[in-house]
Amino acid sequence: MKINLLMFYQDDPKKCTAAKLIKFGMAKKITKSQSKTVLLHPYSEKTLLNNEKSLFTSITGIDCSWTLAEQVFQKNFIGISRKLPPLLAGNPVNYSKINKLTTVEAIAGAAFILGDETLSQNLLEKFNWGHTFLELNENLLQDYKKAKSEGEVIEIIRGYGYEYN
Repeated sequence: MKINLLMFYQDDPKKCTAAKLIKFGMAKKITKSQSKTVLLHPYSEKTLLNNEKSLFTSITGIDCSWTLAEQVFQKNFIGISRKLPPLLAGNPVNYSKINKLTTVEAIAGAAFILGDETLSQNLLEKFNWGHTFLELNENLLQDYKKAKSEGEVIEIIRGYGYEYN
C-alpha cells in the first residue's frame, strides 16, 4: 500500500516523523489527496476497519501540529476519512497518551489494522522508539484488525477501559 503525506510544516523539522518517511523514500509528499485513499482524520465520524481495505489504494497522513489540528482538519480534503480507534503513543513526547500519535504512528497503526503488519513494522523501525508503539498497542491492534463493525470496535475499546468518541 502506498503512503502519502500532506505536509503543513508546523512542528520542529528535526522531530517530524513524516519528513523522515519522505527522506527515506517510504512515503510520498503530495499537495492534494486522492479519492481512493484512506485519509487519516482524527475528527472523522467513522473508524477505520480492516474489512474496508478494498476501498483504498493508499494511506494518506496529514502532518500538522496537535495544537493546530482542529483548524487543519476543518479543511475539505479528498479521500475517505477515517479515524483510528484509541491507540497509545509510543513516541517520547506523548508516551502512553491516548491518540496523541505522531504521523508515523498513525500511518503504522492504519497499516496494521488494514492487515499489513510488515509495512507497519518497516515504517516504525526508522525510529528508535518505534518498537514501543507496537509493544504498547500489540493486543489492541490485533483486536482492531479483527473487528468487522463500528460496534465491535466500541466493544473492544470498552473492554480495555477506554472511552470512545
